[in-house]
Amino acid sequence: MSEIVSMPALARERAGKGPARAARRAGLVPGVIYGAKKDPVMITLDPRDLFRGLKTGSFLATIYELDVSGKKERVLPRDVQFDPVTDNAIHVDFLRVSAATAVTVEVPVQFLNEEEAPGLKRGGLLNIVRHEIEMNCRADAIPSQIEVDLTGLDIGDSVHISMITLPDGVAPTITDRDFTIATIAAPTVVRDEEAEAAAAEGEAEGEAEAGEEKAEEEGESEG
Repeated sequence: MSEIVSMPALARERAGKGPARAARRAGLVPGVIYGAKKDPVMITLDPRDLFRGLKTGSFLATIYELDVSGKKERVLPRDVQFDPVTDNAIHVDFLRVSAATAVTVEVPVQFLNEEEAPGLKRGGLLNIVRHEIEMNCRADAIPSQIEVDLTGLDIGDSVHISMITLPDGVAPTITDRDFTIATIAAPTVVRDEEAEAAAAEGEAEGEAEAGEEKAEEEGESEG
């Protein structure tokens, strides 16, 4: 289960674009806390605190306890908006949660024991199909990551969701198929060499056929 992370915040008195712009001009990131049948609370965050959460790669799957001017709010980040030019965070939405709150989250995938995969040792490539997996679970049971053990996997092998042992109460949102998480692909260099060899062989066969046709034509003309 993901640990609960503390983060300071300040309350904003007013909603709307004007106050949000004023917060950004002051070097802060505006946000909102909503849900649990309570009134929304407008907040601002220090961008440095937010950046520390974002760079973990599991921000949207982490429970935070926001200290809003002395009042504790347990929340789950639901959306982050970014400036299209600077790529800086410009707004964050948080959902109030309790231990029993049912949530849908994107959980990051962590690949383990690459050195124990024969296919990778032989130059194969780890082709990651899903970097995150969408899961349904309780707020108090959000896994920090989904671990995929690559031990024993060879070129051509695939990892499917049925091969992963998930914590109790955690289930993928995709239930109609055994979807692929990653595969061990053949080395690109080997494939390129095979393609070049096939092309060269084709050219050689074409030249040989052309030579035979030319010889036949010359024989007919001499006859």
